[in-house]
Parts: sequence; C-alpha cells; structure tokens
Amino acid sequence: MALQEFAPISVLLVLSSVLVVVILMISRVLGPHNPTERKVSPYESGMKPLGPGSRRMPVRYYLIAVLFILFDVEVIFFLPWAVVFRQMGLFALIEMFVFIIILLVGYFYAWKRGALEWE
Repeated sequence: MALQEFAPISVLLVLSSVLVVVILMISRVLGPHNPTERKVSPYESGMKPLGPGSRRMPVRYYLIAVLFILFDVEVIFFLPWAVVFRQMGLFALIEMFVFIIILLVGYFYAWKRGALEWE
C-alpha cells in the first residue's frame, strides 16, 4: 500500500531520465560535430587566457564562505520565531536574546581571530 504512493514519483523519475537520454542522443546525431583546434581552445573575452584555468584559492576565501553560510542559516531561525512570538511571550524573547548573544560571541570570535580579513 505504501509503495503505491511513490508510483507517481517513480514514473516521473523514469520519464525524465528517458527524456534526458533521448535529447542527448538526438543532439549527438543531428547536431554539427567538427571540432577544430580553434573551437576547442579556451575563450576569455576575446583574448587568449593567461595561466592555468583553475587557480588555487586561498583558504581564507573558503573560511569566509563557510562563515557566511553558517551565519546566514542561523538568521533563518528569526522568521519562525517572529511568527510565533506573540503566542510564546516573554519566554520566546529571552530565548531569542540568548540565541543572538551566542551568534554575536561567534561573530566577535571570528572577527578577533582575523577570519573576516580579506587580503
């Protein structure tokens, strides 16, 4: 009985997979395919590229990206809190203050350690 509920999703997955394969096959058979050295060379704004296509990014970039995602996800908790704030009353207000203080402690720690500095 429970598997019948997933039948439409299974049909959708199978049909979409078949459609992808069919479109790729049609494109490969009917599309032009004559690569030349000029066509497969990298292109950057009409100029020849300098250096390798993939460069190593500094660790600070990833650290800032992770911190952004972390604080951004934590801020998402403000909306449900705002929706139920009137029903929860003072308890919700105190809990949100504790949550914001924890966020600020983490923010100031990252700031003090130089994690937000961009060189």
